[in-house]
Amino acid sequence: MTKFKLATQLAQIGNKSDQQTGAISAPIYLSTTFAHPKLGESTGFDYTRTKNPTRDILESGLAELENGAGAVVTSSGMAAVQLIFNLFPNGSQFLVSRDLYGGSYRYFDDLAERKVASFHYFDDLESFEKQISPAITAVFLETPTNPLMQEVSIAKVAALAHENDAPLIVDNTFLTPLGQRPLDLGADIVLHSGTKFLTGHNDILAGVIISKSSELAEKLTWLSNTTGPTLSSFDAWLFIRSLKTFKLRFEEQEKNAKKVAQALAKVKHLKALIYPDKGAMISFKVADENKISQFLQKLAVITYAESLGGVESLITYPTTQTHADIPQELRESYGLTADLLRLSVGIEDSDDLIADLIEALKVFE
Repeated sequence: MTKFKLATQLAQIGNKSDQQTGAISAPIYLSTTFAHPKLGESTGFDYTRTKNPTRDILESGLAELENGAGAVVTSSGMAAVQLIFNLFPNGSQFLVSRDLYGGSYRYFDDLAERKVASFHYFDDLESFEKQISPAITAVFLETPTNPLMQEVSIAKVAALAHENDAPLIVDNTFLTPLGQRPLDLGADIVLHSGTKFLTGHNDILAGVIISKSSELAEKLTWLSNTTGPTLSSFDAWLFIRSLKTFKLRFEEQEKNAKKVAQALAKVKHLKALIYPDKGAMISFKVADENKISQFLQKLAVITYAESLGGVESLITYPTTQTHADIPQELRESYGLTADLLRLSVGIEDSDDLIADLIEALKVFE
């Protein structure tokens, strides 16, 4: 079979899936249950929590995007995180990125408080090397991290983790398969908040898990059927539709982000600009945190809201929003201070975004 390039794969997801009618847009199979031809026989579909034709198209397409053996889609990004951690027995020890999404921290902290699992945190490759050992059950990595955009080599972390028989789980929400493919770099599982760049319109809540091996894919599929974090048929169809423009959207967002970052670099009263020169996420620290409310109110194009990755540019204040559940002393100890804002760059005209930011930032002069 011909291996098509990514743009072709995306545009063609679901096409030719309905041989009976020739529908270009894949059908939405809303049925929760499916008839058996006769006793002991199945069409391959029995109950929609277990398997659904629309969801099958989506999962196959996502697995192909990340070069994985299989994918599972879930009802949210956090449902995907929880499903992965159900792979491991009680008492497991995990080595995790220190700077990470606040929702992941909240879940890990809850597991630790209930003595279900133990969590150890690393800031960079050096601190990872000091802590990795055969006692570690698995490694959970964000790169770039949320919201400080810190990067760690996936290949190096994977090699060290595997030397200690620990699988590597990578959250690839920020860079997506267009920016990096963790499974190709040695990771065992890659996950996404599908709500973000993959769907990209701020109208779908979804999670994605893609496994490198068929064995892991089968285990996660079994767990998904057993625990039921199922993505609905309609949302699966919306996800398929969104993926068709994913490459166009992400590339435009990244192009805009580079221009916005270049403009922000010239703003003298910013204390720090954090952009890894890839992707569409930018963080920056302002001169006076007490004026952040005034700054947010002056924005006319960019919306002050949680989430990221959509076609509309959004700005978030992690201290009171996405990372509020991380204790203040802890988050400030590694640089997530109250003067930091996180910007998700959309597909608007970059000149308008830059003008909006420059005008609003005048409150800090």
